[in-house]
Amino acid sequence: MRLLLIEDEKELAAALAVALGKHGIVIDHTTHLADAVELTLQNDYDAILLDRRLPDGEGLTFIPKLRRSGRDTPIIVMTARNEPLERVEGLNIGADDYLGKPFLVEELRARVRAVLRRPINLAEPEIVAGHMVINPLQLNVAINSVQFDVPRRELSVLIALAKRKNKTVLRSMLEEAVYNYEEEIQSNALDAHISRLRKRLADAGSGVAIHNIRGVGYLLKEE
Repeated sequence: MRLLLIEDEKELAAALAVALGKHGIVIDHTTHLADAVELTLQNDYDAILLDRRLPDGEGLTFIPKLRRSGRDTPIIVMTARNEPLERVEGLNIGADDYLGKPFLVEELRARVRAVLRRPINLAEPEIVAGHMVINPLQLNVAINSVQFDVPRRELSVLIALAKRKNKTVLRSMLEEAVYNYEEEIQSNALDAHISRLRKRLADAGSGVAIHNIRGVGYLLKEE
């Protein structure tokens, strides 16, 4: 899962990135509306977390801009301005949910899951490959009906490959699924994640294998 966080409180943004990252959620962070518009044009996000008070303007002005571009990405507004009329204003302009500060990370995760469960996002609730069943919204993987636990970066790789099973996935697409745009990616980092993931899948009897398409990317196939 990849989220865009538009928030000028850098300490809060860093804390959210760490807390959500533990659950396999990649966070791209920006403090300005102008940069947020560019990021949504360059990337596909599962949801957007939007603050209202930003250095270059009112956060709510971002919502109609995004909708006019044809994007229906769910938006959760996060703000200390949590009066009923302000919540109504945000929802009327096109926000999907409204979360008052301060809040618990667990509540934020629950609200993200809730907006992602809405019908527009239910095209593929589960992915089946070999003896493996993946719920990408809940970030759950079962192999032969047994819970399969892996570190979050390997889980992100697995979901990205499984969504496109039997098709080659470019290295750049896999890196986008695993790392946010601010991270410096070591040249062999992705290969190391995939090497460990291959062994875990084989040991668990997953019924799938990851193949290296030299110079292009990787492919997940059922055995």
